[in-house]
Amino acid sequence: MSGSIYISAAGALNQQKRLEILANNMANVNTSGFKEDRTAFRIYDLESSAAADKSGSVGKSEPFLPLPSGTQPVFSQGGLRQTGNPLDLTIEGDGFFSIQTPDGIRYTRNGGFNLNKAGVLVTKDGFPVLGEGGEIKISDDDKAFTVDAEGNVSADEKQIGRLKIVDFSRPYQLAKAGNTFFELKDKGVKEITAERFQTKQGYIELSNVNVIKSMTEMIEAFRGYESYQKVIKSIDDANGKAVNEIGRTG
Repeated sequence: MSGSIYISAAGALNQQKRLEILANNMANVNTSGFKEDRTAFRIYDLESSAAADKSGSVGKSEPFLPLPSGTQPVFSQGGLRQTGNPLDLTIEGDGFFSIQTPDGIRYTRNGGFNLNKAGVLVTKDGFPVLGEGGEIKISDDDKAFTVDAEGNVSADEKQIGRLKIVDFSRPYQLAKAGNTFFELKDKGVKEITAERFQTKQGYIELSNVNVIKSMTEMIEAFRGYESYQKVIKSIDDANGKAVNEIGRTG
């Protein structure tokens, strides 16, 4: 197989992966707190591969190929939508809400919360939202409560806790864990107290997916994929023709 085939196949694979990621982003355009993904790449060394190829057919003019290796979240903030629901909270600026799950603490920007039967502030999945002192419980007698810009939670005009809003050093070592949750990729990374933020009650953070930009990129990726397919077919046809002609000469 020629080096041109390798390069064209890698290009087609890149565009296919890009299409899959863009389609997933578009599917979550209405998911509160969703962070869009971008393709992450690894470098494939054609020269090292060619050294093990007895035919030596892979050339060295293009020794490295970028191949998709996964995704990388984009942590830019999404727009804010006012809901008027006091259980909807938004972090404007840096930081993440801390959530207690059966798999450990997870982090999210999705502040669409509820109260469970015990009056504990929880996610839509029923996982407790952590305050600096643990779970935040609202009085059963008066479930009306307020959250100020610093994340202080009050009920009946008395402070009952403060949201545990944390941040991490950049670049973020966070991986998606489903349901708009993030988990630490490196367990050695430590939480730090978020500073440059304010909480807003009655607002929800929207997805940061730009619909128009994503649609444009999907069209570009699809056209790029088609182009690489045509190149592969042309190379394959040329190789087939060369083999047949050599066979007739012999």
